[in-house]
Amino acid sequence: MCHAATAHGSKSVTQSFDYESIAKMIDHSLLNPTLTDRELEEGCDLALRYNVASICIVPYYLERGAQLLKGSTVRATSTIGFPHGGHTTVIKLAEVAQALKDGGEELDAVVNISKVRSRDWQYVSDELNALADATHTGGAKIKVIFENAYLDDAAKIRLCEICAEVGADWVKTSTGYAPGGATLADLELMRRYSPPQVEVKAAGGVHDLDTVLAMRAIGVSRVGARSTAAILEECRKRLGLEPIAHGATATTAGGY
Repeated sequence: MCHAATAHGSKSVTQSFDYESIAKMIDHSLLNPTLTDRELEEGCDLALRYNVASICIVPYYLERGAQLLKGSTVRATSTIGFPHGGHTTVIKLAEVAQALKDGGEELDAVVNISKVRSRDWQYVSDELNALADATHTGGAKIKVIFENAYLDDAAKIRLCEICAEVGADWVKTSTGYAPGGATLADLELMRRYSPPQVEVKAAGGVHDLDTVLAMRAIGVSRVGARSTAAILEECRKRLGLEPIAHGATATTAGGY
């Protein structure tokens, strides 16, 4: 157990943490479109070695990823409507069906950003309700990606309300492919306007342990990260634990 002081608004928050509590916050991102089959397989191996919460992997490799994770506590996760959210609802539902068939346990779905910016809340609500219902019927959980870099606070708040109404499991800041990613201000807003049963996930720009700790202090339960090895090796160092790293731990640029 380790105690750390993290900046939270104008206050310094001291929180205790252990390795498992931090590792199980991380969805290891394997979404960069340039990753090869070998790199995706290595990413699954890294997730297993560090015992993270999940892999969030490109859809075509989800079935293989789920096979590699079988028997572990690392979940198989993929994306819906990624990264721009402009797919029709029918296509997004087809993606949900395929992801469930391939072993997806959690699905990260991008809202229709254009419809959000158009304030067509009925469309947004109907689509998210359909996606949440299909995901839950298949025994999985859904994270709804807002892509906050393109939205004002009023839109973010309304999305939090809609996600609560449709029974989303998480609200999530971003894909990692927009001009900006997760900010503490956005995370505080999303936590404030989401009921307790809706968790909050940060993605985009989460590269170090102190950032994870600051987000955890707000009430964030998951973070999407490519820098998983660096974050968790620093965690182990502060806790006085032996390193896990072996082989290549470099990350690939682009995405979260």
